Amino acid sequence: MTLPQSRRLDFSEIPILDVGSLVAGDDDPTLINALHRACADVGFLYVRNHGVSMALVETLKESAATFFAAPVAEKMKIVIDPRIQGYLPLGYRSYEGEDRAGTSHQEGFWIGHDRPLNNDALLDGPNQWPDGQPDLRRAMLLYFDAVESLARVLMRGFALALGLDEHRFADFFKKPLTRLKVNHYPPQNTPTADNDIGVVPHSDSGGFTILWQDNCGGLEIQNKNGEWVGAPPLEETFVINLGNIMQIWSNGRFSSTPHRVINRSNRDRFSIPLFVNPSADIGIRPLIDFDSNHSTTFNYGTYQRDLWRQTFPVAKIPA
Repeated sequence: MTLPQSRRLDFSEIPILDVGSLVAGDDDPTLINALHRACADVGFLYVRNHGVSMALVETLKESAATFFAAPVAEKMKIVIDPRIQGYLPLGYRSYEGEDRAGTSHQEGFWIGHDRPLNNDALLDGPNQWPDGQPDLRRAMLLYFDAVESLARVLMRGFALALGLDEHRFADFFKKPLTRLKVNHYPPQNTPTADNDIGVVPHSDSGGFTILWQDNCGGLEIQNKNGEWVGAPPLEETFVINLGNIMQIWSNGRFSSTPHRVINRSNRDRFSIPLFVNPSADIGIRPLIDFDSNHSTTFNYGTYQRDLWRQTFPVAKIPA
């Protein structure tokens, strides 16, 4: 897969957008224009007035902290499976191409849409849950519903920003491979190399990501000049970043921007990303200025499964 060239700039800060009007169903042209600039020039933005309860966020963070404090042997009982659902152990090795290879100083817990096993849909399956922690299950499911609702609002905004029908993306997410993850970054005293930090430099693979981060900081994004720009935590905001699929859909008008995490705080850092991914059975191609003579269509599910296989060897995704 080759990404279309993006117009990402040598930015020095990340835009902050109030999306309250979009949440309310009012497609304010000023906001849509600002959204277009943020997605085109940076590929990252903060959103406020998003409609998600911060109390819900805090409840999930506390439940996640309890889960990560459990003995490793307990967590490994629900180790991540070939559908990328379950516990991802600390210090997993990533092999997703030379630009992403490295050891991530992070552990995580993943869930997706709870579906029965299906030989015709190899990334579908039931979630795994730790025994004796009903609060984690309850909090993750409530959070998933709330933030996925925000994702649908943002899809409409992205479509309008690209000059498309506001419902253009909806058909691509009828049975999404969206995944919710809670992350724990233990303190790391000497993160000295890009291949041994909280999360190694990478671009997200799917549609887009909605991230909550605690007040430790550590997220950095890379501008066109190769400089790392901090994305510090801002109260009552989410960080939104676009993935490779959105860059393809936009034919390079929007940017899937490289980023990394380094926990320099000497404290335990927690974050909660929702990876908003389309349905496995859709074909991916540019939606704007599509040239059938020079552009190809590929299956999203195959692409994502191959990528996850390379990124998470511990999941043992069959070839």
